[in-house]
Amino acid sequence: MAIWDGFDLNNILFLDIETAPIASTYDELSDELQELWAHKVRSLRRQPEVEEEIIAHDFEQRAGIYAEFGKIICISVGVLRQINGDQRLRLKSFYSHTEADVLQGFSELLEQKFSDPSRFALCGHNIREFDVPYICRRLVVNQLPLPRLLDIAGMKPWETKHLLDTMEMWKFGDVKSFTSLRLLAAVLGFPSPKDDIDGGDVSRVYWEDRDLERIASYCEKDVVAAVQLFLRFRRQPLLSEEQIEVVR
Repeated sequence: MAIWDGFDLNNILFLDIETAPIASTYDELSDELQELWAHKVRSLRRQPEVEEEIIAHDFEQRAGIYAEFGKIICISVGVLRQINGDQRLRLKSFYSHTEADVLQGFSELLEQKFSDPSRFALCGHNIREFDVPYICRRLVVNQLPLPRLLDIAGMKPWETKHLLDTMEMWKFGDVKSFTSLRLLAAVLGFPSPKDDIDGGDVSRVYWEDRDLERIASYCEKDVVAAVQLFLRFRRQPLLSEEQIEVVR
């Protein structure tokens, strides 16, 4: 049985997160964090010396993808339900300038509705490498408890079957490549999630525009795309716009 057939569709919580640097500029960091970020940049660029301007630029462009230098500003989730015989997707976003509020709302949902990893699953694109570790690390930073589905430290891969990663599914054993959700949308014939902003714009939209609702809308589109991709794996009909509902 393929991994995508192992859970009831109604018991899968689809998710995506959006992140931003912990400060709007490199200069706003403490002296210690500036030093540690500079060390990070030198390591990433594999250069012993890097100009201060480049270090500052890299912070604004790249810091958000590292849990030690970034924060979660939005978590969007989606769940499929059968309503009068029709498949429906319900979307909800947790977003705030206060990261603890985002994490608390998401954690409460998991504990109240999706607490048993033998019955329920989390699904998203690249969640094993990015979303899930990032959420867990930021829960620790904020000194919040790990929900049961995310209490996975030290577990073997076969003990985390409840984490369904659509990128891993697409690899079919190939360990060399990263395939974007946008590319799979084009190849498999469902709407692209990148029709407004893309990941590289999120930090600017957050720190300059302070537009969390726009970021939440973008995040929700990634969730929809992950659902459509999952339905493609299961050779089931795609969702129409009329079957998608956003709950605020």
